[in-house]
Amino acid sequence: MMVAGILIGAFYWYRRTKGQSDLLLIYLGALIGGFAGAKIAYLLAEGWLEWQQPDHWVRWATGKSVLGGLLGAYAGVELTKHFTGHKHSTGDAFAIIVPVGILLGRVGCYLNGCCLGKPTAGVFAARDVNGIARWPAPAVEGAFQVIMLITFWLLQWRGLLRDRLFFLYLIAYGLFRFLHEFMRDTPKVWLGLSGYQFIALAMAALGYAMLVRRTEFILARRGEDGQD
Repeated sequence: MMVAGILIGAFYWYRRTKGQSDLLLIYLGALIGGFAGAKIAYLLAEGWLEWQQPDHWVRWATGKSVLGGLLGAYAGVELTKHFTGHKHSTGDAFAIIVPVGILLGRVGCYLNGCCLGKPTAGVFAARDVNGIARWPAPAVEGAFQVIMLITFWLLQWRGLLRDRLFFLYLIAYGLFRFLHEFMRDTPKVWLGLSGYQFIALAMAALGYAMLVRRTEFILARRGEDGQD
């Protein structure tokens, strides 16, 4: 599912950018940064707690975090744009790619029984491979990605929040993950919160700061051009 997400994203990016070399490098930078960020965030949020597990090397090798992947991809894009001299916004394109990739990833989570929700007896409970009724965390997150994808299509169709959609995604997904983490079966490290919740809040704060900054830049540019 991860490979499928990468290939679909690459195809969409290639069609959108018409094969421009600097933009293809930006996509590559996003992939490298995303993989690095996903690994680092997992180790910081959860991996360090698993060193006593007999299979900790396998856990460390395979563990990754979507939150860290998003932050790492953003850093990779900005670094690549700096080195290539690319000055234009690319966030709106990534805002369409990212929900699709994460949606496919959560399908993989569901099929392989990872990223589980807490045991629950609620009406929405789904049984895992061991027969334990749990909150359907992968399905709920998949639904969130579908909602965000539809939202971004509508915003692009109406020409709203142009060049700011990716920042909106960071805010929305950060807040969603912070709240949804209470229903996920992840270790809590401080104040009853998981490491992923602290990362989620940092991501939402970054998205908000960048959204405000980009909005101020756009308004200032319109003022210089004499637009109302």
